Parts: sequence; C-alpha cells; structure tokens
Amino acid sequence: QVQLVESGGGLVQPGGSLTLSCAASGFTFHSSAMAWYRQAPGKERKFVARITNIGTSTYYADSVEGRFTISRDNGKNILYLQMNHLKPEDTAVYYCNEIFRDIWGQGTQVVASS
Repeated sequence: QVQLVESGGGLVQPGGSLTLSCAASGFTFHSSAMAWYRQAPGKERKFVARITNIGTSTYYADSVEGRFTISRDNGKNILYLQMNHLKPEDTAVYYCNEIFRDIWGQGTQVVASS
C-alpha cells in the first residue's frame, strides 16, 4: 500500500522551531523526488520546498528560504522539514508529496502563536 504519513506538528511560539517527518511506504522512496506543501485556513495549498531523489538539490519558496530546511534519509524512507524562526504566517497544515506519482499524506498541523 502506497502511503505517506506526516508527524511532528504542534503549537510553537513565534521564533521557535519544529521538525516535521514524513514516513513513506509502498513505493521506491530513494527513486522519488519529494516535496512539502502547506495550506493555511481558508487558503489554497502552496508549495514550500522540494528535494531530489538522492538529496543533492533542494528548492524553497521565497517565504521560507533561509528558515526551513528539507532533507531525507533514504535508508529509513523518511522525509524531513526543519523549520526555524517560525512566524504566525507559517501556521498551516503541512503535507508531504511524492512528485511524480502525486501521492499525498494526510497532513500535520503547525500553529505558530503566542
């Protein structure tokens, strides 16, 4: 069964940090380019970051460049998103995505608020 399961979301104060994880199963993870997206309340889902299949290249949305880091562990089939210096506007449900097959996880909620 093809599956992506996100975890690691929660409530954090502005300026704080969180690391999201996405566990992949049912497909060849090390052959797959991956991405993170997010959807704020009442807004469309938006791109956050992507990474090539072996992690040699990454790309970020302007809004998170320099604060977020996407990475992966192909031995464990896990995708990560390290989020630093969080802002209230980072509040959203975060989704991981397998780009070629367009596979999505169920999402994990991140709230940056005091």
